[in-house]
Amino acid sequence: MKLSHVDAEGRARMVDVGEKPATVRRAMAEGTIRVAPEALDMIRRNSGPKGNVLSTAEIAGVQGAKRTAELIPLCHPVALDHIDVQATLDEALPGVRVRATVRATGRTGVEMEALTAVAVALLTVYDMAKAADRGMNIGDIVLLEKSGGTRGDWSRSTL
Repeated sequence: MKLSHVDAEGRARMVDVGEKPATVRRAMAEGTIRVAPEALDMIRRNSGPKGNVLSTAEIAGVQGAKRTAELIPLCHPVALDHIDVQATLDEALPGVRVRATVRATGRTGVEMEALTAVAVALLTVYDMAKAADRGMNIGDIVLLEKSGGTRGDWSRSTL
């Protein structure tokens, strides 16, 4: 398989998307952070020293999606039409599950924006809850699905 971000000499490059048609692109990603019971209780009760963990993480995820091109060197800046970040308590982990859905009409996909939104939201949970648990475990950040573009739709459930 040929990598799109590598030229013939093996150097990293930004892909030229100028000739691609603008289509509606959508991506959904998810990730988790596992926390100690004390930290989960603190998050649930909004009793941490920095305030409401879940709503702050959601806002941080939105900011992360909007700044993806500044963080990931070969990503194109994308005018995003919609970003939805949901951080929810997951007792089974125990911890927090974050899901981000990003949509844009453009020439390149928004998978990286959705993944970045999840990562930034999870890092925010860590930052806000570290007083209760420094041993939190961020993981399982995955692309769940994407649609639009020349390669068409993809879903983790079809693997």
